[in-house]
Amino acid sequence: MSLDRIAVLICLAGWLALVSTAEAAPLDKALIVDGQNNHKWQETTPLLKRWLDESGLFTVDVATSPPKGGDMSKFQPDFAAYNVIVSNYNGEEWSDATKTGLVKFIRAGGGLVIVHAADNAFPKWKEWNEMIGLGGWGGRNETSGPYLRYRDDKLVRDTSAGSGGHHGKQHPFQIVVRDANHPITAGLPKAWMHAQDELYDRLRGPAENIGVLATAYSDTATGGSGEHEPSLFTVTFGQGRIFHTTQGHGVEAMHCVGFITTLVRGTEWAAAGKVTKTDVPADFPTPDKVSSRP
Repeated sequence: MSLDRIAVLICLAGWLALVSTAEAAPLDKALIVDGQNNHKWQETTPLLKRWLDESGLFTVDVATSPPKGGDMSKFQPDFAAYNVIVSNYNGEEWSDATKTGLVKFIRAGGGLVIVHAADNAFPKWKEWNEMIGLGGWGGRNETSGPYLRYRDDKLVRDTSAGSGGHHGKQHPFQIVVRDANHPITAGLPKAWMHAQDELYDRLRGPAENIGVLATAYSDTATGGSGEHEPSLFTVTFGQGRIFHTTQGHGVEAMHCVGFITTLVRGTEWAAAGKVTKTDVPADFPTPDKVSSRP
């Protein structure tokens, strides 16, 4: 065999080894937290897990808290064993040890994803409110921080008095991208229709280190605020990354292709600081038509 042929075979073997190594790259580890919620977490957690599993980007575990009135001291997930925590939890206070563990994990560079009513949780927990940026209900008011609205193509911090957290009747509504350069929203249509859901409005909180990716108009005709309200946004906390979607009241909303796409992108960004699934699905919703998967 000639030396040139041997050299070619060595190069080919090296290339195949590199491809094999790339294919064997470890998946991001995601932990969904549930167990208490005023929404049907028993129905929505399986969907969150399904969409993340089907993306091929994650290994997904679920940590379920004790039921209301249970011994919360026994609920101590090992957050540090994961790249990203997905919260589908809205219930009783966690133990101080569990709270401290989450704060430490996020500050050190961990990821957090807030889904819908998870932003109702823990109204008195200072670091939680800083991590989620905006929240609702639980007695939140002007002392919790400003409302955040999109007016005249800019973000406005509204410090007027009032309660935090509200929504009108459920209906399909349009999502409008406000930051087309962020990896989570890059390449997506400027606007798309989201499936029937609760459109959260009047959320308030510290709203620090926050980036609004998309908004939805909360129409007074459906009982809303009459404002363009944050629907998808990011928060940084220490070295950590948080993706917050106010969408996802129930299974109908979570079957929306827009919800699925931004959930997967947002979870990867929170976990790794990047988005690798950049293709826009062929069945992505249009500005005037909802698109859902079975």
